[in-house]
Amino acid sequence: MRAMVELINGWIAPVAAGPIIGSFLGVLVRRLPEGRGVATGRSACEACGHALGPAELVPVLSYLAQRGRCRACGAKIAPMHLYIELAATAVAISAALGVPAGPFLWVSCGLGWALLTLGWIDAGSFLLPDVITLPLLLAGLAEAFFLEPERLTDRALAAALAYTALWALALAYRWLRGRDGLGLGDAKLLAAGGAWLGTAPLPYAMLAGALLGLGWAGGMRLRGVAVSATTRLPFGPFLAAGIWLAWLLAG
Repeated sequence: MRAMVELINGWIAPVAAGPIIGSFLGVLVRRLPEGRGVATGRSACEACGHALGPAELVPVLSYLAQRGRCRACGAKIAPMHLYIELAATAVAISAALGVPAGPFLWVSCGLGWALLTLGWIDAGSFLLPDVITLPLLLAGLAEAFFLEPERLTDRALAAALAYTALWALALAYRWLRGRDGLGLGDAKLLAAGGAWLGTAPLPYAMLAGALLGLGWAGGMRLRGVAVSATTRLPFGPFLAAGIWLAWLLAG
């Protein structure tokens, strides 16, 4: 019974932190693509400029209490803020289900939250910021160095192979089609995935991402949206999801 209580208590903190982290991720998602500072400037209503007070910044609860509208002017608040707070909580829950409670659970959550941020940004702006992808890659190698030193070489090799593979694929697509099909941001994201996963799970992450992307495109066609060879779709969200799935299953 004591072990069960300790296990549950170990899960409570990261899961409870999910909405708070999600609130910060929402700031990143909105500001990074626009080149705005993340640590400067108070959060404010985008319609009237009303500076949000502490009671208006409580994750999830503030949005629900205000019924999704600004308390000052009544303008609709972008539901993205609620969605990403819930998504960050879901990341923590999925990590807790697959990883023993303890410091490594926080490491796993950190990976999931970073992937969530990258996927969300790419979905809205076709951008995978180096300010997140490159530290994520280094963090994966650092995790291996401190926690799994015997896998450091394999992780570094996976990162190099992942970047090279997508870089070569992007180059070949441009040569064959005369236009860009994959961005180097996707290559950097997959390299970061390699730094966390290693060589064995990496192909499954890429396969999962490709299947999710194809499934999304198929769903668009079923909804009557025209999809062709020239339709621009972000690959980052699906690749991030594939990396996260591979990480959870490999763990």
